[in-house]
This record gives sequence, structure tokens and C-alpha cells, in this order.
Amino acid sequence: MEALPLRAGGEMDSIIDRYQTMVYGLALTRTGNRADADDVFQEVFLAYCQCGKTFRDEEHRKAWLLRTTVNQARRVTSSSWSQRTVPLSEREDAPVQFREPEENRVWEALQTLAQDYRLPIYLFYFQELSTQEIAKVLSIRPGTVRMRLTRGREQLREKLKGDYFDES
Repeated sequence: MEALPLRAGGEMDSIIDRYQTMVYGLALTRTGNRADADDVFQEVFLAYCQCGKTFRDEEHRKAWLLRTTVNQARRVTSSSWSQRTVPLSEREDAPVQFREPEENRVWEALQTLAQDYRLPIYLFYFQELSTQEIAKVLSIRPGTVRMRLTRGREQLREKLKGDYFDES
């Protein structure tokens, strides 16, 4: 089997610079830990480098990267190895740090949501995708995305009660 050609270094550096935050953030949101997010990040850009795909425009490239990230993260989290391992309770990942303390609190609350709610909320608020775009990335219907956003917001509101929302 013949190997696919790798993309030119300068182009690859530019793509990584442009999309690294998006890919890593989605990988971290999906996997829940930095080690797996690092693996997903590397696999996504390796796949991009080797795919040889021609993209219509930047939106097409972005959609491909998002979809590939979701798929790769799913592979990592659903592998039989990861399901049989027990996390080391003594070892804590260094927390993700944002500039504003409020952002850290919201991120922590987001990480406690179920996967079905966490991904759409991340893609909607952090990546500013429309419900249609999220539906394509997650391979679900737009109505399902809207329902998950609504339920996820309700859960976040409950978790952040007292911090950002009145308790009444």
C-alpha cells in the first residue's frame, strides 16, 4: 500500500496555528482529560496531514477538523483499553486555566455535564457554531441539538446557581 504524501510544513504550521485551540478544546471537552486530548489532537492533525483532501473553503476544512476530532475522541474514549483502565485518583490533571476566574468556574461546571450536553454547549458557545453545523458535526438532527442545548443550559444554571444566577 502506498503512503499518502504529507502536506508542506509551512501550510501545516499555518493550519495548526489557526485550529489548535478549536481541536484541543473539543478533544478536552469530549475526553475529559489532558492526556487523551493530547492524543486526539495529534491524531487529528496527523490525519489531516496524510489525507490529501482538497477543501472547498475554510468552512469545509473547519467542519472536517471538527468531525474528525469528534470521531477520534470517540475512538479514544470507547476503546476497550480505556474502558478497562482505572484512573489514578492521586493524579490530577493540571486544571485548564482561563484569564478570568468566571471562565474557569463555567469550564469546571461544563465538564460535569453528561457528554450529550457538554459537546453541543461547547460547540455553540466556545466555537460559535450554529445548531445546523453542530448537527452535522455530531451526526444528529438539529432539533436534537436544540433540545440538548436547552437541557444543558438548565443543568449549568443549576450548577452555577449562586455564582451567576439568583437562587430564587
